Amino acid sequence: MLVSLSIRDIVLIDRLDLTFHDGLCALTGETGAGKSILLDALGLAVGNRSVSGLVRRDAKQASVTAVFDVDQNHPSGRILAEHDIEAEPGSLVLRRIVAADNRSRAYVNDQAVSIGLLRRLGDCLIEIQGQFEQRGLLDGATHRSLLDAFTGDPTRTTKVADLWDAWRGALASRDLAHQDLAQARSDEGYLRHSVEELEALDPHAGEEEELAERRKLLLNRGQLVEAVNAAVNDLTGGNGQASAEDALVGARRRLERVTAAAGDRLDPALGALDRAMAETEDAVGRLQSLASDIDVEGGSLVDIEDRYFALRDMARKHGTEVENLTALRASLSARLATIDSGGEALERLERECEAAREAYVKQAKTLSKARRIAAKDLDRKIAAELPPLKLDRAIFHTRIDALDDDEWGASGLERVAFEVATNPGTAPGPLARIASGGELARFLLALKVVLAGTSPVGALVFDEVDSGVGGATAHAVGERLARLAKERQILVVTHSPQVAARADYHMQVRKTTLNSGSKKQSTATEVLPLGTGDRREELARMLSGAEITDEARAAADRLMGA
Repeated sequence: MLVSLSIRDIVLIDRLDLTFHDGLCALTGETGAGKSILLDALGLAVGNRSVSGLVRRDAKQASVTAVFDVDQNHPSGRILAEHDIEAEPGSLVLRRIVAADNRSRAYVNDQAVSIGLLRRLGDCLIEIQGQFEQRGLLDGATHRSLLDAFTGDPTRTTKVADLWDAWRGALASRDLAHQDLAQARSDEGYLRHSVEELEALDPHAGEEEELAERRKLLLNRGQLVEAVNAAVNDLTGGNGQASAEDALVGARRRLERVTAAAGDRLDPALGALDRAMAETEDAVGRLQSLASDIDVEGGSLVDIEDRYFALRDMARKHGTEVENLTALRASLSARLATIDSGGEALERLERECEAAREAYVKQAKTLSKARRIAAKDLDRKIAAELPPLKLDRAIFHTRIDALDDDEWGASGLERVAFEVATNPGTAPGPLARIASGGELARFLLALKVVLAGTSPVGALVFDEVDSGVGGATAHAVGERLARLAKERQILVVTHSPQVAARADYHMQVRKTTLNSGSKKQSTATEVLPLGTGDRREELARMLSGAEITDEARAAADRLMGA
């Protein structure tokens, strides 16, 4: 619901901070006091188009901030998540700033956003229903979803949308298979030649690195053998010098002669010499083995290089890396296989497409049946609401038209439109085109009463829904607004005392004169919450006009006590 509204420098409003509550709020005041300005300001905060002249004279910019109370499951949470905007627990703040040149900026929870995102959030938070409002119920694009919600089972539409996506996916797979088969057939000669070449070469994973190591070894074999042999000679005494092993043995014998005198102090050194002799023997064995392997390992350098460069030439020919040749071979072989088995694969995909279509159509027809049943129920309930609203000669009709096959979509097999005929014998037509301003407002009220439980919007604003009516009709309007207010927050701009008397709380909009200098004065709009006594006076004013009489006060008392 709408918690607060802060307005700065919009037309006649200098500075205004309003707090709202649950239930029905009546906004009243004399013509020209600024009630429509309030709604224009609220509309700005929820993404309505900015019009020139809204910024207060001599001000550089205007701003409106609307704070809404939302629960964690409200649709606005998903919208915020889509745009990586952090949600504040229980609260959502929408702000709009309009410069004097009519350029505007939008913010959500103090983060800059597009006007489109602001409008999208506003649409799921509040509806402003005026005589010329083109969003909400007057937007024909919403009628199908409203009827679906009225059916009472939202899973039907979800199933239809999911099956539509599955059918589209099956068609896309089939079409891609057609394209792949056609391309494979056009490239058949190239594919067969390439596969034959790759099969003849028979590359395997890691082969390039293995060949490179062997090639490097063979290229440096002479130098390696020489170095290894020299190291072996150094350790074994092959150069006419004492071997390392002999030196270690001699050192141990000398130490052994004096162990008795040293006690156990030489034990660590003797152990180290033993380990050194073992390690030296192991090193000699390893070096001798390596020298032997180098002489026989790797095969011919010519053979290694021929294989190495053949792999690299094949990779360059196909514009890939040597490491990818194995996968390329498998891919090209698979494309060749599609030529041989393509017909069978396409037949299978065609069967899958047909099965997906049948599943979609079956579920969509179930939804269509539910829509037609719900449409009759909706028409009947709307018809019951119209006579008390002085629309007893009007007819409301939910029109359902079957779509051509190429117009089917995630929403089903038909389009839905709410239509009215205000006079007997006339053909029903769109709400906004057929109904006059006052009639339209009452039609919207009737719709809202019947559809009260189908929308996530927590706040509704009605602008002069009682226009052109009085007496029993105004009483009926007030009664329905009060009934709606039990479901959600309602704000109504009204000139009808019968409507205002039904409100849970009452605000008066009026003009006041401001002194802005020694001789300068300006007019501003202010909004005053009314207590019981002030509310009685306001209702009496609405009943009697400029001069408030005792009879008007008595009538106000009766209305407030009704």
